[in-house]
Amino acid sequence: MQPTASNAHAELDNALLEGLAELAVRVGLNLQPEQDIVLTAPVSALPLARAITRAAYRAGGGLVTPLITDRDMTLARFEHGADAGFDRAAGWLYEGMAKAFEGGAARLALVGEDPMLLSEQNPTLVGRANRANAQAYSPALAAIAGFHINWSIISCPTVDWARRMFPDLSAQEALLRLAEAVKVTARLDQSDPVAAWSAHNTELARRCLMLNEARFDALHFRAPGTDLTVGLADGHAWLGGANEARNGVRCNPNIPTEEVFTTPHAARTEGYVRATKPLSHQGSLLEEIEMRFESGRAVSARAARGGDVLRDMLATDEGAARLGEVALVPHSSPVSQTGLLYFNTLFDENAASHIAMGQCYASCFEQGERLSKAEISARGGNESLIHVDWMIGSDAMDVDGVHDGAEPVALMRKGEWVRS
Repeated sequence: MQPTASNAHAELDNALLEGLAELAVRVGLNLQPEQDIVLTAPVSALPLARAITRAAYRAGGGLVTPLITDRDMTLARFEHGADAGFDRAAGWLYEGMAKAFEGGAARLALVGEDPMLLSEQNPTLVGRANRANAQAYSPALAAIAGFHINWSIISCPTVDWARRMFPDLSAQEALLRLAEAVKVTARLDQSDPVAAWSAHNTELARRCLMLNEARFDALHFRAPGTDLTVGLADGHAWLGGANEARNGVRCNPNIPTEEVFTTPHAARTEGYVRATKPLSHQGSLLEEIEMRFESGRAVSARAARGGDVLRDMLATDEGAARLGEVALVPHSSPVSQTGLLYFNTLFDENAASHIAMGQCYASCFEQGERLSKAEISARGGNESLIHVDWMIGSDAMDVDGVHDGAEPVALMRKGEWVRS
């Protein structure tokens, strides 16, 4: 069932909005005195955007600049736009964002739009538009991927998103179901959510410390349909939860987050792997993804649904068929335990261990802030216009850490940590 504008009468509880706003400002961004924010949001998330703006000014922040998108305007482009226009993007806007980041602004993205909004549009046009946008966005993305600034992504429950997840419910019932799930996964169901996030961040930091001290050469994933060895980049570093950006501010890039993650070596992944959850990408749902890797490259890829979209994604550029991230997530994570498919990678990637095609994070290297692009590449870091996470973990997944010439070290069994 396609969500419609007539569902817009459904409303969120004000306490949830205020709780999410405080988390976004205090935990997500850790907003500094007089620091500006570049805020992006769909129009359906305006209630949360307004609450965040109030919270930011109360916290002593600087200027909040909102950039708003609208579903009907987005659809109008695909329904009425000229063909040539799909190879264009607002580079001037992204150059302005990059300039704001250079000046010290933080970046906050609200997501909550219908994740399948473009599912009925021409996938070739969707791919062209996204490719043009990725190229134009690269100046601003460099500040984010390189962790030059404090940034965060947080989700707002919206009717469009809720009806996509719960098509058989009324608008209000669907919104309430989604809102409850967001509340739990954001730890807003606990008596002191900020303290709960502090404890959670401490636990994730402990996992990262263990993995960084172990200095594994590779990870070996085994599950039905999966036998994959992911070689790790030279001088890789594990991150998770709150981390310090190059501007010295410690922030939580994702709310929710349950992962610890690092950079694979672009040439050292071997074997085959099967997705355990569908992937919502560019308005299409990709189901039952399977890939086989040789020398780091996906040499075959298929999907029971969305195969054309998958092939187009992997053909974006040379790096699109190689890995830019590998992440470990326990099956018992709060996101996983809701038992829901969110059609939203921010949530779905925190329900299962995952890998990502495309661009690596410079921050996932020892002293990554000092490395040039050439140095990152020399250590095995991948470069691409895309970064697309897809889920491979489950309660049947075993993961070992591998040192060349040594016995494997058990890290996860049946989707749960066994080594701390």
